[in-house]
Amino acid sequence: MPLNPNDIRLRLAEAGRDRGDHDLNPGIAPTDRMRAAAVLVPLVARPAGTTVLLTRRTEHLHHHAGQISFPGGRIEEADPSPEDAALRETEEEIGLPRRHIELVGRLGLYRTRTGFEITPVVGWLTPPFDLSPDRFEVAEVFEVPLSFVADPRNHERHSREWQGVVRHFYVLPYGGYYIWGATAGMLVNLAERLNP
Repeated sequence: MPLNPNDIRLRLAEAGRDRGDHDLNPGIAPTDRMRAAAVLVPLVARPAGTTVLLTRRTEHLHHHAGQISFPGGRIEEADPSPEDAALRETEEEIGLPRRHIELVGRLGLYRTRTGFEITPVVGWLTPPFDLSPDRFEVAEVFEVPLSFVADPRNHERHSREWQGVVRHFYVLPYGGYYIWGATAGMLVNLAERLNP
């Protein structure tokens, strides 16, 4: 999938619809009191093709231990915008300074059943750059080909019973990685926006 920052900008310029865990679970409505968060969806310009940079959280964390995620977190009062929050969190989590990131747009908001309203901010990264992950939070940083993410055949729908209710969610299994939940939902949204 040969893309450049201008291609991404054009495809993200059209208004995208907001998404969330409720897309596959119509009975689950987002709560009235949502907490604002932002993540960076980092697209890396590699010679062999564009990739998506992801992290695997450490196993000892209280929330989402071991899960695959984008760099990001809560929007703090000191953050002027979701973009600033995503860039701040990215630098804190993986040591990537904002000067290496060209912001190219946003995906629609993603609302989780746990009460987060996430703004996915898409950034373009041109190597070389060095990463210095926070070893308390981040066990691993890895990349997935954007061509894999963009292929709808890789968007699996799984289900699991939780608190007596069957929940449905997206999974993008890649190699030994099990990408699911909100991260997978945002990747599906990205794929829909990038595919003509």
